[in-house]
Amino acid sequence: MGYLSPALNVMIAAARKAARALVRDFGELENLQVSLKGPADFVSNADTRTERILVSELSKVRSGYGFLVEESGVIEGPDKSHRFIIDPLDGTTNFLHAIPHFAISIGLEREGLMQSAVVYNPITDEMYTAERGHGAYLNDKRLRVSARKNLKDSVIATGLPFLGKEGHERSLAELGGVMAVTAGVRRFGAASLDLAYVAAGRFDAYWERGLGPWDVAAGLLLVKEAQGIATDLDGGSKMLDRGDILAANEPLHPQLLKLLKEAGRKTS
Repeated sequence: MGYLSPALNVMIAAARKAARALVRDFGELENLQVSLKGPADFVSNADTRTERILVSELSKVRSGYGFLVEESGVIEGPDKSHRFIIDPLDGTTNFLHAIPHFAISIGLEREGLMQSAVVYNPITDEMYTAERGHGAYLNDKRLRVSARKNLKDSVIATGLPFLGKEGHERSLAELGGVMAVTAGVRRFGAASLDLAYVAAGRFDAYWERGLGPWDVAAGLLLVKEAQGIATDLDGGSKMLDRGDILAANEPLHPQLLKLLKEAGRKTS
């Protein structure tokens, strides 16, 4: 797994402990699918419990650190230079429908820079980790982004707005532009895993809008440590603030950035 800092060791252990309950819950979902009430309350409870376990486990060994968590928001700590950014269940809709594609995502930020990352799919037991300056790994395998240079050979991942979300017209314009010049587009429904797949070279690139910082904090470090590029959709570094991201290898990133900007202008 490469270099493991004490903090990354703690994050891995916390993710594995929280995952045990998620795996048990996931096993119950097929039965709940056929109930009249449905599994929504069950999934909400699973999400909240996973968050509670993660915060508790991380706080035991990093008691001064703050948190930014999807469900609870900001949890202040006396150490203002460090915070964990957590999505306890990224891919909630997949989990809700018993689709085995979801993850626990934990990023550690120090003075505004991501230092350590964990993205863990407990169903496949794929543990993606990264340490600033020490590379990205899938279990014991060192990761590198894909080497493809041409969009026509590339498979691109994205996320799309759903009921109640803004930006449908723009997303459709971007999707149409990318579909026309690539080998395919995939929509898997878990941003942290989309970014992990870019880091692993499974996807050649990924873009999305309307994200929270917990969706991308860990994944963007995975991409960068796998020698990829991650920016916002203006080419800047405000992914956590703006909620949009484009991740790719060096040859594909500028091509996609130009294409997405052109598609956006057509709807503005």
